[in-house]
Amino acid sequence: MLPSQSSDKGLYMGLVAERAAAQHGDQLIILDHDLALFPEAGREITYTQLAEYIDDTAARLYAAGVRQSQHVAIHKSNGFDINIVSSAVARLGAVPVQLSPALNAESVLELLRRLGAPFLVTDTAKLEGPFAGAPLGEITNEVIVVAGSHPGAISLADLAGSPRQEPVVLHADLPALMTHTSGTTGLPKLVVHSARTLHGRYRPQAKLFDMIREHETVALHVSYVHSRMPLALAVLLPRGHKMVVMNDADPKKAAELWAATRPGFIESHPNSFMEWEELADHPLKPLASVKYFSTTFDAIHPSTMHKLLHASERSSPLFYQIYGQSETGPLVGRGFTRKTALGADGRCQGYAFPGDTKFKLISRNGKEVTRDNPGYIDVQAAGRALGYFGERERYDTQVHGGWWRGMDLGYRTEEGCLHLLDREVDSIPGIHSTLEIEDVVLGRLDELTELVVVPGPLGEAVPVLSTRDDRPLDRDRWKDATTRWPQLAEPVQMKITELPRTATMKVQRIELAARLRALAIGQSS
Repeated sequence: MLPSQSSDKGLYMGLVAERAAAQHGDQLIILDHDLALFPEAGREITYTQLAEYIDDTAARLYAAGVRQSQHVAIHKSNGFDINIVSSAVARLGAVPVQLSPALNAESVLELLRRLGAPFLVTDTAKLEGPFAGAPLGEITNEVIVVAGSHPGAISLADLAGSPRQEPVVLHADLPALMTHTSGTTGLPKLVVHSARTLHGRYRPQAKLFDMIREHETVALHVSYVHSRMPLALAVLLPRGHKMVVMNDADPKKAAELWAATRPGFIESHPNSFMEWEELADHPLKPLASVKYFSTTFDAIHPSTMHKLLHASERSSPLFYQIYGQSETGPLVGRGFTRKTALGADGRCQGYAFPGDTKFKLISRNGKEVTRDNPGYIDVQAAGRALGYFGERERYDTQVHGGWWRGMDLGYRTEEGCLHLLDREVDSIPGIHSTLEIEDVVLGRLDELTELVVVPGPLGEAVPVLSTRDDRPLDRDRWKDATTRWPQLAEPVQMKITELPRTATMKVQRIELAARLRALAIGQSS
């Protein structure tokens, strides 16, 4: 990271709620689920209660043996209490390691070994389910359950009333948080953040929110283990926004929740927004109050933005798309309106954030980088992580003279907009951009709820799709929608629940391609 790109401040996760409560203590956080850690909390908690829960949890973790700079892996069933635990760990000056509830047991065990005997905060559902019989005692310092009891584990419930501890503020450049990469390309990498790099990620997001004049209720359906969630709290809590924090993306449940809470701002993953397209015509009009939609995890299809913007009854609603990476945080962004969304090029990710991010394109073959000859996207960002834990050499191979190369391929337009075509590992010979195909076809076929193009057993481009209510695909409509790409193989239809996904709901393309190969082998044997 170049000195001009670094942040001059630190973001301390363990103090965010406490400081916000001093100004906005009575403001509400509404949940669509109960907290396993604090079941008495119910579905509404104030900022003051959130700060109290974090302080209380820190006291219990200290009583369990957690100390400054130690690693505390958090891998439990999905819920907002993941962030309460993470903030409490940070309050002690220890390092929270946020592991997705969706990670398989084999991956989690390997990551725990890499961490070198960390504390593990989990729950009985994990211990009695995927980790039954696993040698956790051999690879962890202590196993801690958030509620209930389990043989050999410490229960936080038994440590209620433990003496409170003064918060520990580490140097801004020391490890303060670990998250992991999406896992779309194998075992996730542990990404190490410091208070300074977290503040670097915070800056562009805070600037975006400062442009919003209304004091909106904000609905969040965001992976609790992604760095975006603690940053969302760091942006929203000090500004005193009422929040709606969601576990469940089910459209019917979302419709009822939003009809009751009337959010003006919704942030989620692109795939969740796709699921919510059907709410555009819902009788409860759950999207009528929404002025701003935002996604920071992946490119979103123009047709999705168009449908959701037109479901809003607010004047001039805006859909803001931000492109970033686990290692860097947000990199570029742009807004779309009712007039511009449908006609937008879905590959256009936006523009760099002045003072916070930069990007350039590097040729792969010595020729000029263009739409037809995409290059590597190299970036500088104030939020670039310190490295990969236990894999320094792997991280360093992607650093080129102060620039980070995330292995995405794209080009820059004359207007300066970054266009993302594919990840290099996902590119298919003879296909200009799998993502572009997906954008166009999803815009033409409303009956599709998902479409990904992956390499088949022979390297061919195979469209894998899901439909609304799992209805059979209309082959004539499919043929009409895909005439531009005669090189596509016959489509494979799957239930959307069968698609392998990451914590942020991205389809794991390499895993999906591997399943297609295994299926082909099984059919030929």
